[in-house]
Amino acid sequence: MEKELEFLREQGVDSGLIDGVDSGLIDGVEEFRAKYDVAEEAKGRVICPDMPFYGREVLEMGIAALLEGENLLLTGPKATGKNMLAENLAWIFGRPVYNVSFHVNTNSGDLIGTDTFVNNEVELRKGSIYRCAEFGGFGVLDEINMAKNDAVSVLHASLDYRRCIDVPGYDKIDLHDAARFIGTMNYGYAGTKELNEALVSRFLVIDMPPQNEETLEYIFRRKFPSIKENALKQWIGLFMDLQTKAGNSEITTKSLDLRGMLGALKAVSCGLGPALAVRMGVVNKCFDVFEKEIVQDVVMTRIPESWTTEDVFQ
Repeated sequence: MEKELEFLREQGVDSGLIDGVDSGLIDGVEEFRAKYDVAEEAKGRVICPDMPFYGREVLEMGIAALLEGENLLLTGPKATGKNMLAENLAWIFGRPVYNVSFHVNTNSGDLIGTDTFVNNEVELRKGSIYRCAEFGGFGVLDEINMAKNDAVSVLHASLDYRRCIDVPGYDKIDLHDAARFIGTMNYGYAGTKELNEALVSRFLVIDMPPQNEETLEYIFRRKFPSIKENALKQWIGLFMDLQTKAGNSEITTKSLDLRGMLGALKAVSCGLGPALAVRMGVVNKCFDVFEKEIVQDVVMTRIPESWTTEDVFQ
């Protein structure tokens, strides 16, 4: 087994039977990787994730869908690991990644490409979706529910059985057999909207579960092996407390920021006081005065002002 897939075995992915049938997921991934080489010009886009994704069921669903040629839509609230999962799936399959960050002004030219002049001739400057189709990459469609319907409608033919892209003024291109698309979307952000049924029908959907203590412990220990037990307990507790308050609508999800917490711990590891680090990574993400006070009160119950780097790391 290739070393890139070892963390799947560690989590029990593909171990035992599913409904009495050997799932064979890792075998399928190894066959996929052996079958589809990566073009030399795209190898720089095969990116090792910063951290392995933790979650057996979610990994198994994602791998099974992609092996069968399906596209994935990852939905769920903030801090559930949607982008981390997308990056891990691309790495598991050994494919180059093409990221598209959608926004309200995204248009079809941003996705497929636009005309440009080269040596006094009109040429197509290929967009991320075009290159993904060409090189058999995994296209990560980030915040897909922020784009206008007319922008994403150009993807319909590439996401269904036709697996092609019609570029106006140019030839139709067929998707590489290894090409897949993974969309992500949050709920309730400003500028987001419901996806239309025609688009959703072209994906299999994974509703990402919220973080739990087991997952958080895996993440923190993986990133910071020298963290002390009590500090680990308090950092996990802080995230869970904020997640509960956000779920109860006592605060917004602005401070529920796993990236911010990890960044704060990095700052602590280089000598910054834990309370100051958490203020940067968590508290100051709130711009409402009253919400900031609530978040600060939660932080103070977990991260004492008197703590130093020695209280967090061995």
